[in-house]
Amino acid sequence: MITRSKAETILKQVFGLEHFYDEQWNTIERLLRGERMLLIERTGFGKSLCYQFPAILFDGVTIIFSPLIALMRDQTNALKAKGIAARYINSEQAPEENTQAIADALEGNIKILYIAPERQENQEWIEATRKMKLSMIVIDEAHTISVWGHDFRPAFRRIINLVNLLPKDMPVLATTATATLRVQQDIEQQIGGNLQTIRGNLLRDNFHLYVVETQSEEEKMIGLAHWLKRLPGTGLIYVGTRIQTEQYARWLQQNEIDCIGYNAGLDGEQRKEIEQGLMENRWKCIISTNALGMGIDKPDIRFVIHTQIPASPIHYYQEIGRAGRDEKPTVAILFYNSSKDANGVQEDYKLPKVFIESARPTTNTYLKVISLLQEEPLGLYDLMRKTNLKQTPLMVIKADLIEQDIIKEVIYNGCKKYEYQFGANPLDTTIFEEVRSAKLKDLDSMVYYVFTQKPRMKYLCDFLGDTELNFHKNCDNTDLVKRKVKVSEKDKELIKSFWDNYFPELVVESSKSNLINGVAGAYYGISHIGTCIHRCKYEQGGDFPDSLLKMTLQAFRKRYGNKQFDLILYVPPTLSGDLVKNFAHKISVVLKIPISDQLKKTRETDAQKVFQNSILKKDNVAGAFCLTEPELIIGKSILLIDDIYDSGATIKEIGKMLSKAGAIEIAPLVIAKTIGGDDLEKRKD
Repeated sequence: MITRSKAETILKQVFGLEHFYDEQWNTIERLLRGERMLLIERTGFGKSLCYQFPAILFDGVTIIFSPLIALMRDQTNALKAKGIAARYINSEQAPEENTQAIADALEGNIKILYIAPERQENQEWIEATRKMKLSMIVIDEAHTISVWGHDFRPAFRRIINLVNLLPKDMPVLATTATATLRVQQDIEQQIGGNLQTIRGNLLRDNFHLYVVETQSEEEKMIGLAHWLKRLPGTGLIYVGTRIQTEQYARWLQQNEIDCIGYNAGLDGEQRKEIEQGLMENRWKCIISTNALGMGIDKPDIRFVIHTQIPASPIHYYQEIGRAGRDEKPTVAILFYNSSKDANGVQEDYKLPKVFIESARPTTNTYLKVISLLQEEPLGLYDLMRKTNLKQTPLMVIKADLIEQDIIKEVIYNGCKKYEYQFGANPLDTTIFEEVRSAKLKDLDSMVYYVFTQKPRMKYLCDFLGDTELNFHKNCDNTDLVKRKVKVSEKDKELIKSFWDNYFPELVVESSKSNLINGVAGAYYGISHIGTCIHRCKYEQGGDFPDSLLKMTLQAFRKRYGNKQFDLILYVPPTLSGDLVKNFAHKISVVLKIPISDQLKKTRETDAQKVFQNSILKKDNVAGAFCLTEPELIIGKSILLIDDIYDSGATIKEIGKMLSKAGAIEIAPLVIAKTIGGDDLEKRKD
């Protein structure tokens, strides 16, 4: 065993730090003795040092399971800069890079290997772990192995299978900043092996906590415009949906606040660029879903503002904990729209409730998947086609059925499929209902946080099981002045002007066609526009009214300006008769651009809205369009018009066909863009 004095000499040489905290050294000392540990410490405590330091002393490779790609990337780069051999394996890298990381671990060329838990399904990884010289297993964000955790991930449960195969004297460390007593006990039971738990103090006394009650989304927007310029430093603004990342970013930019939107719908390179910009303070703030922040080690984030209530006090504590790690004063503001709908439900309660209730599909959906797999083994895409389900719910079903030993993964001709286990026990949905009930109770606790008169930090710490400290005077219930949004006539004019000139972008550009990104007049689901379109299409309401024409033309001019187009084409109908044709002809008259009726269908298609997943939407329109006189579009710039943009599959299919026929540019213009399930984002990666 190494002494603390000798260890701190190495700590200074390798990590540039003078001393361990007592709880850090207590954890490290136990790991060096081959014990199993659960470490529950607040964000910014230095949990990563508790596994990085012993890893460099061990003879072998330390495997760190983490769901956070940004953390893997940043910590690996930081370790390499210190001369410590480290690699990572995740979906961000090319397969060749992941294979090389495994080879390096097998050859003993690295000390620390980070891996995403989902990669355990990879056969190459399964074979490698049997030959690898393991020295320690680390489960980072360990709350994810518990169904009672705030971010449960079924793939994490498989780590326990590996842990159970390890020698009892091989060290195992599980770390998290957010575990209730129920989650703590679940983790302890799963890891087993006389696991010891260290639970630290969760108090963040450098935080200034505020709750701002509003009566509309516009009040939140106005409050941000008023306060952001006066808040010191840079920070994060969390919103509820992907669409809102775009909306809030544009609003704040209009108010001369330097910002950018971020969500999991961006490609990997865009996300990395914004994450790097966060580290370099390029913007006053980043507007994001909860996709941003986990695993990013930036000590000087000065404020975190939520425009949407999180699903639980655990989520909230974790998300505000991404700021103020340097212990300097930090502001956390939570907006809450307490206005009620016709049923008496508070507006900001609805979205997290939808997330909770849709987290698992219906029992009948599970039974449908089981029935299909009883007939034959199927892969994920086969299941998507046969069930008309999106990938996310199918992944949930797959994980649950594997967990209950109802199905298992098999390899058929090199392809992964799922096979029913005949003789398996019936599906047990009891745990699903228990988890749902527990999460709804947590949501109610988060609402209680909004209205409580208790010190806010004490409320959060009590909820998380840290009931030791009683001094929490750092919120608007104690010694801080409450914040309220004051809306002036000028504010009202600015908001109206913003919405009158806000037009959703249609992101369709790709290397497969000459499509350019287009524009919609509005979002279908957040205005009267959807009602108006529905009336015309399905209730014999006649042609689309001039108000929609005016709005769409405004969107055209905002997006394309004085750009010249040679020809207008429109998407041929499935159910709506001549609605789009008549609308396109009116646009042709106003813009004085020639129009052609030559874009036709080669076969009947179904309405895209009946399909839930992108695979079936693509199948529905694949090869379904043609031109009666293709020579007319050669070398032409085309304005392509439709009424509703959903997945974009129709526009993209037509764009590919027109590109092959010789069109040099195709620009989509639609009346409205739908708010799809992808916009209601929960997952981080």
